[in-house]
Amino acid sequence: MDPMSFFISIFAPMKKLNKKKIWKWTRLALVIYVAGGFILYLLQDAILFHPVRLHRNEKFGFSIPHQDISMPVNATDTISLVDFPSTDSVKKGVLLYFHGNKRNISWYAKYIPHFTRNGYEVMMIDYPGFGKSTGKLTEKKLYEWALLAYKQAIRKYSADSIIIYGKSMGTGIAAELASVRDCKRLILETPYYDFPSVIRHYLPIYPVGTMLHYEIPTWQYIQQVAAPVTIFHGTSDGIVSYSNSEKLLPLLKKTDQLITIKGGSHNDLYDYPEMTRGIDSLLKL
Repeated sequence: MDPMSFFISIFAPMKKLNKKKIWKWTRLALVIYVAGGFILYLLQDAILFHPVRLHRNEKFGFSIPHQDISMPVNATDTISLVDFPSTDSVKKGVLLYFHGNKRNISWYAKYIPHFTRNGYEVMMIDYPGFGKSTGKLTEKKLYEWALLAYKQAIRKYSADSIIIYGKSMGTGIAAELASVRDCKRLILETPYYDFPSVIRHYLPIYPVGTMLHYEIPTWQYIQQVAAPVTIFHGTSDGIVSYSNSEKLLPLLKKTDQLITIKGGSHNDLYDYPEMTRGIDSLLKL
């Protein structure tokens, strides 16, 4: 069917509708659109973030060695940080891990052995309202807390022994930190171009750029990172599409790299040998 015939087939029945019915359905569509936008604006934190809170005295059930650290920031804010020591005989440094938007540290601890067996201690924080961390979540606070984690690491290691790692939501936070502090390498797993681009993929009818409280422009920060950058992204990622990394690619330095995991989705990259071999290779440098 040619385009003209298609549009005629769609709009021809509308001629039979009187103006009152057309106006009725137009108003209904407008009400639904406005109501949906209002809900998105008011409930965006609940839509974007899915934390699971833990009581401060609750014990993590990790089967690997770890130290549970509480870092008070002020009267209302406390950072929960878990330190996983290296299990290798050779201690190479520390990896600061910034996790995604789900649950808390316990959800991401399964990835820790990939780093600790390669000689790296791992420090991972929970964001405000995640796990044992307290406080109100804001973009500014995400950056501030990342810097506090870095300061914790720099007390023990020099900058050239610190790797900054971000997964999903944590990639923008990791990129921002690496843009203002020296490190050995920045590793990003399933990064986004910026927060609005992720939401716009699902809700293209809304001006999400002006509606969201969060921007987290990874594209901007990544251009200011002096350290080597490595990106891992799967082509079948249904949450943060691979196109995000394709948009970031032109902004990388010539020595940086994008490692494409063919068929990989958002949470299964470590099931692919390209991912595990890539991480092992980077951590041996």
